[in-house]
Amino acid sequence: MSVIDEVKQRIDILEVVSQYVKLTKSGRTFRGLCPFHSEKHPSFFVYPERQSWHCFGACNTGGDVFSFIMKKEGIDFGEALRLLAQRAGIALPSRLEPSAKRDEQERLYQINEVAAQYFHNLLLNSPAGEKARSYVASRGLSPETITSFQLGFSPNSWEALKQHLMERGYTESELLPAGLVVETEAGGTHDRFRNRLMFPISDVKGRITGFGARALDDSLPKYLNSPQTPIFDKSSSLYGINLATAAIRQQNMVVIVEGYMDVITAHQNGFNNVVASMGTSVTYREEDKDFWRAYNEPAAREARRIGVERSAEVSEKQINILRRMTRNVVLALDADAAGEEAMLRAVGYENTLDAEVKVIILPRGKDPDDVIKKDTKTWQKLLEKALPVVDYTFNMVTSNLDLTTAKDKSLAVDKLLPIIAEIKDPVRQAHYLQKLAHLVNVAERKLEAALKGIKPSPSRRRVEEPKPEAVAQALRPVFSSPVEEYCLALLLQRPELKDYPQHPLPEYFQNSENHEIFIAWQQVSDLSSLRDKLDPAIWEHLDYLLTKSLPPNQIEEKYADAVLRLREGFLRSLATKREAALALEAELGGTAAELAKLEEQGIEISLQLGEVFSQKRRKVRSEGAEK
Repeated sequence: MSVIDEVKQRIDILEVVSQYVKLTKSGRTFRGLCPFHSEKHPSFFVYPERQSWHCFGACNTGGDVFSFIMKKEGIDFGEALRLLAQRAGIALPSRLEPSAKRDEQERLYQINEVAAQYFHNLLLNSPAGEKARSYVASRGLSPETITSFQLGFSPNSWEALKQHLMERGYTESELLPAGLVVETEAGGTHDRFRNRLMFPISDVKGRITGFGARALDDSLPKYLNSPQTPIFDKSSSLYGINLATAAIRQQNMVVIVEGYMDVITAHQNGFNNVVASMGTSVTYREEDKDFWRAYNEPAAREARRIGVERSAEVSEKQINILRRMTRNVVLALDADAAGEEAMLRAVGYENTLDAEVKVIILPRGKDPDDVIKKDTKTWQKLLEKALPVVDYTFNMVTSNLDLTTAKDKSLAVDKLLPIIAEIKDPVRQAHYLQKLAHLVNVAERKLEAALKGIKPSPSRRRVEEPKPEAVAQALRPVFSSPVEEYCLALLLQRPELKDYPQHPLPEYFQNSENHEIFIAWQQVSDLSSLRDKLDPAIWEHLDYLLTKSLPPNQIEEKYADAVLRLREGFLRSLATKREAALALEAELGGTAAELAKLEEQGIEISLQLGEVFSQKRRKVRSEGAEK
């Protein structure tokens, strides 16, 4: 039995959920107010017999005990496993808990915390921090905001922070991996951040992982971040996430901006669901090398390493962090950043979220910070008028075209069809194909034919056959789902299925370990890198799936059947849960609105089940005709 199965066997979902939600027994189920969105009428159900939960309200989602803890605590699968294992009194194998690495990381968190306190005290109290204090005052930041974000000041000294930390027992060899000091060519070290306004960067748990720093003079680069460290990865960090998590969940929406000050000003004015991506595309221009050397050699090396040109870009890792809290993402872009490439990336975010991404376009030359400080109502209106990213792209591309001419019709199709091709959801793809056909007054079937000829982006191309894994056959998990495992085994062992047109939705996988593997499979173009995306706790289950015995032929037919069975099982389970919820609402005298909502959900589920049954009948008839 794997450690995951052992945790599932010992943990009772009812006991776990009850620590977060006040539950009332209703027949064989328990219900309460959903902990993931604001509501007055209970729509959250726990099913002890199935060890699962489901929200029939705004969330309309569910899962097992792992998915509940991941969503509630804002953590990944590995962290949820460790938390639940600790509650169950289960000692995790050493391979899943590398103590040396944990100790090193904890030490780095401590160093960053001490550094942040040092910088913060200098900003508030030191004579040298007067210029930084004047700057934050000119930006309209209140003392409460400065404290909440723990803003600081790094003195114009080569070794002030280094000496401060060493006096408190930290060694020079520890400060290097923390990214707080830089190694010189002579073998010594000096402080990385000097004469800068400091922005501590925290993870969802509030632990300081790194720093952003703004120059207070003409130094370049203007903004400088901590380098990659064992605890800081810029592509998976979101500035302000520790202060925004509660608001994101409560409002079921997150707004992503580009800069530190944008986040701080938004929070100070009550828009607490705002975070910054901090993602950058950087370029060190070799023609500037003489300038950087003249400035100083350490700066030249640093500029070469991090680049001197920055442009905001959200990463898949950041989207995956946010999707645990909400699927409603709004990007705040300035007019210059909202190009076609940015829109194409945003469609990729939609595929990850399985939901629409919206964009608000700021007035030219204005940041969210500028807009909010001038008039909070203007910012609120921009949020309310946010457009789905594909609709905005249509408007952006066609605004300067004359669609009565053949030339501009062709241009519109050339620019928009590749974006439509990236949309994985077949219904949404069909919607925008119809919209484009209407705009250019061209038969939809012709655009559909052209769509099929578009070469997919690298992430969607067929992957090569991975090398065979020399792994032992794992024992069949106690809490297994045969259809889920069969479907995943086909995908993992048959790379050619990556290009198959119909894949299951992530929510069809109710076992969290299967769900995690499927999400990771969606994100990689080469299966050899799949293991790196998964927590080590899931490797044993992955190996089991990779060595599972499969039929040697008719793979596509077998896979199509597995996807259909997976969808049917998910819908049947959902229908059973919804019927129980509807009966309970009727028994307890639920409001007409709540009853109508549940009935509407039931109709939608019935329609989808009808589609499944129709496909099964067609399949039976087809097989009969072949015989």
